[in-house]
Amino acid sequence: MKPIPGAIALLLSACVLAAHAQDTTLRPVTVTPAAVPTAPDVTGFGDVPAKEVPASATVIGAPQIEAAGARRLADLTRFDSSVSDAYNAPGYWDIMSVRGFTLDNQFNYRREGLPINAETTIPLDNKERVEVLKGTSGLQAGTSSPGGLVNYVVKRPTAHPLRTVKLEATERGGLLGAADLGGRFGAGDAFGYRLNVAQERLRPYVRATDGERSLAALAMDWRVTRDSLLEGEFEWSHHAQASQTGFSLLGNVLPAPVDPRLNLNNQPWTPRSQFDALTGTLRFTQAINPDWRWSAQWGTQRLKSDDYTAFPFGCMAEGNFDRFCSDGTFDYYDFRSQDERRRRDAAALKVSGRFQTGGVTHDLSTGVLVHRTRDRFNPQAFNYTGASGTVDGLTVVPPAPEPTTPVPDRDERATELHLQDAIRWNDRFTTWLGVRHTRLDRGYVQNLTTPWAAISYKFDGVVAYGSWSQGVESWQVTKSPVFALANAGLVLPAAKSRQMEAGLRGGDAALGWNAALFQIRRPVTNFDYCTRTFLCTIGEYDGEAVHRGVEAEAHWAKGPWSLQGAVTLLRARREGSVYEPLTNGQRPTNVPETVVRMTAGYRVAAVPGLSVEGHVSHEGSRSVLSDGSISIPGWTRVDATLRYETQLNGAQTTWTLGVQNLADKRYWRESPYQFGHVYLYPGAPRTVRLSFTAAL
Repeated sequence: MKPIPGAIALLLSACVLAAHAQDTTLRPVTVTPAAVPTAPDVTGFGDVPAKEVPASATVIGAPQIEAAGARRLADLTRFDSSVSDAYNAPGYWDIMSVRGFTLDNQFNYRREGLPINAETTIPLDNKERVEVLKGTSGLQAGTSSPGGLVNYVVKRPTAHPLRTVKLEATERGGLLGAADLGGRFGAGDAFGYRLNVAQERLRPYVRATDGERSLAALAMDWRVTRDSLLEGEFEWSHHAQASQTGFSLLGNVLPAPVDPRLNLNNQPWTPRSQFDALTGTLRFTQAINPDWRWSAQWGTQRLKSDDYTAFPFGCMAEGNFDRFCSDGTFDYYDFRSQDERRRRDAAALKVSGRFQTGGVTHDLSTGVLVHRTRDRFNPQAFNYTGASGTVDGLTVVPPAPEPTTPVPDRDERATELHLQDAIRWNDRFTTWLGVRHTRLDRGYVQNLTTPWAAISYKFDGVVAYGSWSQGVESWQVTKSPVFALANAGLVLPAAKSRQMEAGLRGGDAALGWNAALFQIRRPVTNFDYCTRTFLCTIGEYDGEAVHRGVEAEAHWAKGPWSLQGAVTLLRARREGSVYEPLTNGQRPTNVPETVVRMTAGYRVAAVPGLSVEGHVSHEGSRSVLSDGSISIPGWTRVDATLRYETQLNGAQTTWTLGVQNLADKRYWRESPYQFGHVYLYPGAPRTVRLSFTAAL
């Protein structure tokens, strides 16, 4: 039996057996829908109080997403000082960095706890929360980069009728209309639903990036019996928009920040890129008794993309292929990749519960996850147009659309087994143990095991913890038609990142705080060096990336005031490189050493329902080149929001006026080194939005 069909059959069988095999001797349990887990699902300890879990995670809820006017994951970096941009091009899919490591869009993203491919645009209109696990994730995922995991959790059916509509306009004529409907029906309110629809005309600040997007999402549940719950979440989305290509160095000179409205992807022959997605999950949860339950889950994701870009790339005239020419010209390429098809299927079976051995309590969880990737690509065009562009964005060049570059398909199967146990020796002291074993088949087979261990201790309202964990990545030596490596096609030993973390948490809803110290060591290959220089004879590991840092967060609320702040101090360095010794001791590109986020809110007593909020984001300098010779300066941005809540004809309404970059400051936001090229992205200009929400 094949892994995915076999797992689906197992899930269906489990549902049928549960529906017909209710034991009348069971004590009342009652499985309830829409119950928010105590700890973020992304940690793997959803039934444990969040304060106790020895891991760092951030939860960004729907109210925060709504208040920020967020449309994409990149808009949520303001809520966590350890999360930052990593080639976040307007109009393109999100690429994030956590603790200085870029997340892998194929392996570091989850929806409802199941793996998804994030090489697409993911709407937030139907998301109840976004969970971010910070650090290595070997216990929670099979293979993934060590920065962390992102988990999208969709909105669930509501216990009471929900009828909310939203209208939003931006200063350039962008318009959003959305509706959020929820409730229950049937005998004993056995059935629940949550419907989210959205349609937006995109008129962003970047020139030549107008477009549109659509979303239709439905979540439903069925209380089959007192102890059984069946849930399903399905969404369809469409996004059509041109993206903004990055600026770059002018020879060896860092230019002054350019007009953020400038877009070099503005040739008349460039179509808009399109991203279509259909994603769904089914989950059956069965309570065995008050202490134990099992769940079976199945999910599928089908993506279609048409990606087009007039791509500024390098300067042949000066022999620099990673930056623009000194005189402000650059080589123009015609990039076209049509009808990309990506599919991800996953199925999981999990059992969790609590038991005692003597005076020791165990919170145990175990399960299996199987998932399959099937990505299909047509030949692409990445062709030199034969002409140069100019940094004013006014030069028109001829197209070169012939799809002459073959792209290999991607196929992968993985089976993951996990076991974890929180062992409570008494009311204060807990030890935590976990392990995940992954059998990976990417045309080659690898067996990977990643352990995790931690201790925690509670005293006087404070929880202290220490943890050790691993993450794992699998690399195959590059096969290239341009240069040949002696071991091309061979698989390197598993690259295991190692993390140590210690933290403290304390306070309550009125005044809470947490702090963590961490160190992550990640093996680094010489693949990028080989691609850039053609000087390698073999592909191999070449030293480590070592990231050491401290994170601290606090929130306070009293009367009309609320304050929230976070700071991350990160010392990220390259160590032990033989191929590029000049990079040893240097910061990686596009990683700030200091990030500060602060938000202050005030409810105006003289005008009931009126509140004002100010937000400050500061990010320190970032290296542009790996040898540290050029960096972009740090920047500080101030945003402001005015919100008024009132009753209007019996409906609860909310009016929101938001201004991003209040001072209209120009700055380089990030400096990613991607696809063998230096990029510079400017920060957004002053941007105004006005929204109206009514709960009918």
